[in-house]
Amino acid sequence: MQRTTMLPENWWDLRAEAVAGNAAGQDVVALRAENDQLRRALAGRAVIDQACGMVMVLAPCRRGPARNLLVDMARQCNTKLPDVAVAVVAAWEGEPLSRPMQRALRHALRRLYAEDRGCDSRPTDETSGSRPAM
Repeated sequence: MQRTTMLPENWWDLRAEAVAGNAAGQDVVALRAENDQLRRALAGRAVIDQACGMVMVLAPCRRGPARNLLVDMARQCNTKLPDVAVAVVAAWEGEPLSRPMQRALRHALRRLYAEDRGCDSRPTDETSGSRPAM
């Protein structure tokens, strides 16, 4: 049988304050900060995985291209990947994407489909209607 012990949320803060005057106290404070950073990273990872799954369903593709699509959107919007993932999940639940994210999604989907067909997503002379120079 596994036993779980619940500590008050401010336990680490109280402990760190009690020993902050010495080197061990500074280590506790540093470890606390690292722990908080890792928790935020894990929370962001979960929403990224959820958004990847949604992209995999909507644009039938594998995990790698789905993640690349989200990364592409983040780069185009100059936003962090977890923020893009949160927006995609919110859109799935009915909240509209912002205009920049809509544009980035369209562009990323075009690129994904072009790569799937094995061609470049940029227009060529044949598709743009102009004739090549002779």
